[in-house]
Amino acid sequence: MDDTVSFIAMADGTAEDYALLERMDRHYMEGLVGRVLAHLDLLKEGYGGYKIDRYQHSLQTATRAQREGADEETVVAALLHDIGDTIAPLTHGKLAAAVLSPYVSPETTWLLDKHPIFQGYHYFHHYGMDRNAREQFRGHPAFERTVHFCDAWDQASFDPDYDTLPIEAFTPLLHRLFEKPRWKVG
Repeated sequence: MDDTVSFIAMADGTAEDYALLERMDRHYMEGLVGRVLAHLDLLKEGYGGYKIDRYQHSLQTATRAQREGADEETVVAALLHDIGDTIAPLTHGKLAAAVLSPYVSPETTWLLDKHPIFQGYHYFHHYGMDRNAREQFRGHPAFERTVHFCDAWDQASFDPDYDTLPIEAFTPLLHRLFEKPRWKVG
């Protein structure tokens, strides 16, 4: 039990306790990419109906972004944009934004958060919703970028015949991105 803290209430912790926790936290963070990949893998269990599962959709979206020359941050955002579908299907954009916000720019965080509304342009009208709901955000610095993300990559990435890159093509990008937080959160 030498590798546990001495307290049962955080207020009672010592400097040594928190130094121990900091060391353990660093070790735990080294496994972040593996946990992200495991969570992404859950998208293979999607809710069906599409010609491909959400995992393949994510790979395809990232492939399209990379082939168009998007920067690594954007390619990773494309890969992980729907990662919240498994546990937060109604707020999956917010979940993806929360996961990536320490590692990507505020504009990319905004894109991830808002992409479900922007994506709605392509189908909301079939549900009696306002397909132009994204217009409420016109003027935001990331508006056009988010439109492009959804129009060129996200909505187009349900093609079972598309030459999609495998996950191994993106893991080096994930490792580089998750190496250390770059943006202040909160």
